[in-house]
Parts: sequence; structure tokens; C-alpha cells
Amino acid sequence: QVQLVESGGGLVQAGGSLRLSCAASGLTFSSYTMGWFRQAPGKEREFVAAISWSGGSTYYADSVKGRFTISRDNAKNTVYLQLNSLKPEDTAVYYCAAGWRGYYGKLSDYNFWGQGSQVTVSS
Repeated sequence: QVQLVESGGGLVQAGGSLRLSCAASGLTFSSYTMGWFRQAPGKEREFVAAISWSGGSTYYADSVKGRFTISRDNAKNTVYLQLNSLKPEDTAVYYCAAGWRGYYGKLSDYNFWGQGSQVTVSS
């Protein structure tokens, strides 16, 4: 049974930082593209960042480029999202996802999802 478990969310002031982690089990982690999405209240879930199976390629939404960094540790079956220079508009539930197809930008590119971690940025 595949499980993706996010952690590290919380409440932070604008300009602050957080690091999200997503621990994976039940799959060959190093074979999967890993992504982060977020969903704010009343809005659709949107792509944030993704990383290729090897970690050699990373992709970001324009809204987070230069502020967020995605990384992975295949030995620990874990993907991370470092969130810096946070803004109130970054407030959302953040989800990690695993996809075996090698694509990254759409929800349908992913096969497995975590339960989400709340990030709240106060102004």
C-alpha cells in the first residue's frame, strides 16, 4: 500500500520560511517523479514544484520560482519543499504526489497523493 505523508506545515509570518517533508512508502521511490501542489480555500489545486526521479531536473510554478526549492533524498524515500520569503498568498494546504509517467505539471500526471499539510502565512 502506497503512503505519502507530509509534515512540516504550520503558521509563519510573512517573509518567514518553512520546510515541508513528504515521506513515501510502498513504492519504488527512486522511479517516481515527485511533485508538490497546493490548494487554497475556494480555489483549485495548483502545481507548485516537481523533481525528476534522479533529482537532476526541477520545475517550478512562476509564482514560487526563486522562493521555493524542491529536493529529494532517494535513500530516505523523502521529498522536501523549502519555502522561503513566504507571502500571505502562499497560504494553502500543500500536497505531495508521486507519478511514474515522467510528466509533472498536471494533477493527472500523478498516481498517488498525500493527505496534505496546512501552511498559513500571516501578514
